[in-house]
Amino acid sequence: MYHNSDKCASKASKVSMADFKPSNFNIYSKPQLKITEDYLYWKKYGVPVIFKEFGPIDFIDFSPVEPYFFAVTCSVRVQLFNPLLKEAAKSFSRFGKAAHGASFRSDGNLLCVGDDDSNVKLFDINTKSLLRVFKGHSGAVHRNFFTADKTHIASFSDDKSVILWDIPTEKPVFTFKEHNDYIRAGATSPISPDIVLSGSYDQTVKLYDLRLDKAILSVDHGSPVESVIFLPTGGIFISAGGSQVKVWDALAGGRLLAKLSQHHKTVTSLRVGSNGRRLMSASLDRHVKIYDIATYQVVHTLDYPSPVLSMGISEHDDTLAVGFTDGLISMSRRETEAKPTKRERKRAAFRSIPEDFRPTAVDVFVHEEDKKMMSKHDAFLRKFEYSKAVDSVMLAYIANKKPAIAVAVFQELIRRKGLHGALAGRETKSLIKIMRFILRNIGDHRFMRVLLDVVDVLLDVYGDSVNQSPEIALLLEKLMNRLKEEERMTVNLINLQGSIEMLVAGMESANHPQSQSTVDLIPLNESTQFDVNSIAGSQEMSNKQLIKTLS
Repeated sequence: MYHNSDKCASKASKVSMADFKPSNFNIYSKPQLKITEDYLYWKKYGVPVIFKEFGPIDFIDFSPVEPYFFAVTCSVRVQLFNPLLKEAAKSFSRFGKAAHGASFRSDGNLLCVGDDDSNVKLFDINTKSLLRVFKGHSGAVHRNFFTADKTHIASFSDDKSVILWDIPTEKPVFTFKEHNDYIRAGATSPISPDIVLSGSYDQTVKLYDLRLDKAILSVDHGSPVESVIFLPTGGIFISAGGSQVKVWDALAGGRLLAKLSQHHKTVTSLRVGSNGRRLMSASLDRHVKIYDIATYQVVHTLDYPSPVLSMGISEHDDTLAVGFTDGLISMSRRETEAKPTKRERKRAAFRSIPEDFRPTAVDVFVHEEDKKMMSKHDAFLRKFEYSKAVDSVMLAYIANKKPAIAVAVFQELIRRKGLHGALAGRETKSLIKIMRFILRNIGDHRFMRVLLDVVDVLLDVYGDSVNQSPEIALLLEKLMNRLKEEERMTVNLINLQGSIEMLVAGMESANHPQSQSTVDLIPLNESTQFDVNSIAGSQEMSNKQLIKTLS
């Protein structure tokens, strides 16, 4: 049907390799990820170990003392895992209903746990003995934490109350009923035993001073609050709820310092890592974001396969544990660099040259030449064998894994005005490879302009004989539908861009310049950024014409 011919091969050229310029496929490559210190630091976590529980992981808390056990609260039990042995070490299951929010005391000896029976239970870590049961709430207790003096426990309940318990007497010392809805988040000050923080589904965060026996501060988060924490200094607290994380200055009367909008689903857990230098937020969008506390900018993102419900990190960031809604726990340990053996040290010493080494007059250094190998497609382009150049980049290991190289060759053939000759006279099998490559990559805005020109040439060359091959006709029909779909998506993206610009303009005009917030609009993630103008410019010029031609 189609006869392969390569008439372009008749043009020969004696161009030296030094004068030949290879194809530049880097212009079509994806932008490389920036390698920063944080990227290298957080990438040192090894392959995660997965544990399976019987329900959603309610809470994860690490012991502050070695070997840094972490307690996982799930269903009607609390499991203690050993991160070194990577297995469950102990289990606490003396609960009639679901347990919540197991947290360690600062010495690592005691564990307090809330439950759906409205109780707070105190356990001894070493003996697993139940030491105290604090009764006084009328609703489920979801969070409870030890105070800085180690002798009190603050509990936060669905009965809309916060109670401070005295451990020795097992009696409530203070009771606060300032909220109007469930309290699902709480924290105690790391520096003062008299400061307690609570976050509620009534969208407010309240700060209590036990010396005054009242709430001294209340801020509106704007969404049901899922998690609150103090920074190590104790003067700044952070709240998470909805898709936002907000930073508040307690010493300045609850002034909003920053609003972080990097998640697109509910933020479920907050933690402080790197000895107080990094803030971590986990979300149902399956991401854990890591921020620099000095600038509140995202420095790294950890991706997970399921929505994240809870998170914990050990001292010095040695172990990271993440709990999911499907009952799985992912535990990652930081990989330590293995010390070189004695033999390796000797080899390194033998091969290394001292910095102060200077060769004598009799020493001669012969520099090895850097031989650059020419790729096959460049060799064919150099000989003007355009058809063979296209065939070389349609091989599976290039077309599937490195499409930028194939598109660069097409671009070079267009520049040389040799694309018609390279595509003409092809057999059905060869044409199918090219058509499938175009279908697979035409949606990528990097390749769209070039591939649309390739489709134009294919229609010019084979437009009259398409019906002779049902498979080619079917691929052309799929291409037409794909172009229509891309055109619809482009129109929707342009409309969306216009709507966003109108909203931003309205917000800027509504806010007085002198009273603007310190919060900036947050850009999209690297994984979701796109160039609307590039897509629109490529499609609007050629799509309609191609669709008419294909029809």
